[in-house]
Amino acid sequence: MSQSRVILENLSPELNAGRYFIKRVVGDTLSVAIDLYGDGHDVVNGRLLYRHEKQRKWRSVAMTHRGNDRWGGAFALESPGTYEYKVEGWVDYGLNWQHEIERKIEGGQTVAVELLDGVQYLDYLQKKVAKGHKKQIKEWVALFADESRYAEATAVAVSEELHALFQAHPERRFVVEYPARKVFVDRKKAEFSTWYELFPRSASSVEGQHGSFKDVEKLLPRIAEFGFDTLYMPPIHPIGRVHRKGKNNSVTAEPGEPGSCWGVGAKEGGHTALLPELGTLKDFKRLIKKALEHDIEIAMDIAFQCAPDHPWVKAHPEWFRWRPDGSVQYAENPPKKYQDILPIYFETPDWKNLWQALTDVVLYWMEQGVRVFRIDNPHTKPYRFWEHLIAECKKKDPGVIFLSEAFTRPAVMHQLAKVGFSQSYSYYTWRNTKAELIAYLTELTQGPGRDYFRANFWPNTPDILPWALQSGQEPVFLTRLFMAGTLNSNYGLYGPVYEFMVHEAVPGKEEYWDSEKYEIRQWDWEKRNKITHVMTRMNQARKDNPALQAMHNLQFCTVENENILAWYKSDSAADNHLLMVVNIDPYYTQSGWVQTPLSAIGIAPGQEFTVHDLISGNSYLWNQEWNYVELNPFALPFHLFRIEKP
Repeated sequence: MSQSRVILENLSPELNAGRYFIKRVVGDTLSVAIDLYGDGHDVVNGRLLYRHEKQRKWRSVAMTHRGNDRWGGAFALESPGTYEYKVEGWVDYGLNWQHEIERKIEGGQTVAVELLDGVQYLDYLQKKVAKGHKKQIKEWVALFADESRYAEATAVAVSEELHALFQAHPERRFVVEYPARKVFVDRKKAEFSTWYELFPRSASSVEGQHGSFKDVEKLLPRIAEFGFDTLYMPPIHPIGRVHRKGKNNSVTAEPGEPGSCWGVGAKEGGHTALLPELGTLKDFKRLIKKALEHDIEIAMDIAFQCAPDHPWVKAHPEWFRWRPDGSVQYAENPPKKYQDILPIYFETPDWKNLWQALTDVVLYWMEQGVRVFRIDNPHTKPYRFWEHLIAECKKKDPGVIFLSEAFTRPAVMHQLAKVGFSQSYSYYTWRNTKAELIAYLTELTQGPGRDYFRANFWPNTPDILPWALQSGQEPVFLTRLFMAGTLNSNYGLYGPVYEFMVHEAVPGKEEYWDSEKYEIRQWDWEKRNKITHVMTRMNQARKDNPALQAMHNLQFCTVENENILAWYKSDSAADNHLLMVVNIDPYYTQSGWVQTPLSAIGIAPGQEFTVHDLISGNSYLWNQEWNYVELNPFALPFHLFRIEKP
């Protein structure tokens, strides 16, 4: 049993009692809080210790009292990788002695004995302080014992100088330690990224011609012009021929139909091979290199499933679950059926070799230069497998990023984030009303998941054509784009389909008709329109304004109109303040009065300030807390105001 009299509890942030690490990005400051208290009325103290995984020695900062037994401290996260942090607490006998003697002096008591009692604390200090202070403390020891200099001694005893020395050199006896917890520090891209998705087989500008990596390379200037920093391509591996899907998910492919690229594997190879029509490994590595020259990273799709003719099916039959008739049940996600895909059997007795083979797939592509991965349906594989794979990959490169494609139950999505996924698809796709958006964004930015769950907002994907976009209304496409990119710091688009406002759906379903998942499409890559103009201006604003590069700085503003949503974001270090206002009614002009958070911005009521719209280029002069806005959905249904203080 310990003799310590201090209690440490309710540490924040902490995830599942330390079972999982929390997340931050390089440049963040981790603020830690804890309940720290002791028995009786003695003064307690504490310190926050931390170290990077590559450091042996702990560094420390003093904890400060925040009231009601709550203490806090913070440290800077300077490098990617894992940091440990813990808290120590103790009864601070030096400060306690000083506090007690101060109270007695204020009460008119004589403290000659207390002064002598304090010598032991001065003796401890003398051993710890720098050389310049040692002589001073020696003089104080003599002073405390000299009754003729009582007034001088009491003045020293309660002095700020002595208090500062006690604070700087605490005598830590009977220390209690709160167990170390971990924070994983990603590179900035984990928190701030702008994704553009295209099918490389549709990248050719020649009608009827299969696209290639070289065709994608030609599109890089266009994607960079629009302001995207991540180019995501669906699976680029050989596509199975057995049970290959045809146009519009037909169970029979006609001759020449390319099939679904998620049916991975054929005689040409599996997950470490490339579809020959796309090009060679040399071509792919060149694409990665050329993309980086445009400040774009290639995001690769990892779909751990196999076409019936994937090489693993013959080489490792134990990795699949065979039925009595000698077949494998194909993948299903009712009502969707994937006759061209065999699910991997993760409960196989050979699971260790299976795990290693799958991990080696990702490590192989990392060796080729890929640092961003979108993982297909991770919620259909064991969580502990992902925890293992991600940890192994981050050992090689702590900057590798994993996006979870998991439109599923909240607990499942959050569990995937806990085991290591850097980002996650989200419910934004189906949040449309003002109330829905406010509730969901409040949950993401203020709920318990804020320490580990990073949402990525996608208005559409190849799998999902939401009901709202099926209207084909340009204002809907504009507002969904605008909200995705300004409410959140991570967002993505299924690019050409979105910018050209494709909206023909499978009747009664949220799925694209003539889906690019099953056929090659041709796009007019030279075309520009209002959507490409807006995405270009918005993405430039995202790059120029640090306030848009974080999510948890979101604050909704009051507007007494259910069709107008307004929010404020700021970055105090850059003195960057933005106000976004959007009309979510795609049919009618809406107006209202927006409450501007002047106190947060640092503007006094009545003081004039300018709001500059970063999309339209217009500026307005305001001088009040409440300001009038009017938004025509067929002109521009939103404002992206940068607030310029006088």
